[in-house]
Amino acid sequence: MTMTIPSDVPQATSTKGGSSRRLARQLALQLLFQQEFQAKHEEWQENFWEEHQSVSGNVRAFATSIFRGVKDHQSDIDRLIQRFAVDWSIARMPVVDRNILRCAIYELVWEPDIPAAVTINEAIELAKRFADDEAQRFVNGILDHIFRDEERLTEKRRHIKLASVQSES
Repeated sequence: MTMTIPSDVPQATSTKGGSSRRLARQLALQLLFQQEFQAKHEEWQENFWEEHQSVSGNVRAFATSIFRGVKDHQSDIDRLIQRFAVDWSIARMPVVDRNILRCAIYELVWEPDIPAAVTINEAIELAKRFADDEAQRFVNGILDHIFRDEERLTEKRRHIKLASVQSES
């Protein structure tokens, strides 16, 4: 089962900076989606990359890094989602929504060099591509709450405050 991009949404293309990272995030989301349905088939990941041979090594490396990071920290990530998604269980969430959240939370907490605003904006972009308006608001709301309240994100919050003060000067 391959997660496909809707036909009316142009596929992210990439060769430089942000757009290659956007493509990598999209591929990581697709990997997580497929893993939920094909984990019993050992060859699924190999088949995935055979279907995406044209992506650069950097895109593949970043997508794989996000995928592995989410898998390595999934229990902690899911506890965060559960803590902030009031009246929602992980199992009740649409597969795409929960995996967008997992990717973004991984980046927020375990990728210190990626600014929080970039991570949150990219998660919303993924929701725009693969989900509906309600999912966009849901993803934004959960990530906003996590960003404001999670202790491990103090440094990223401080960085935003410093940038804001510097831009006012």
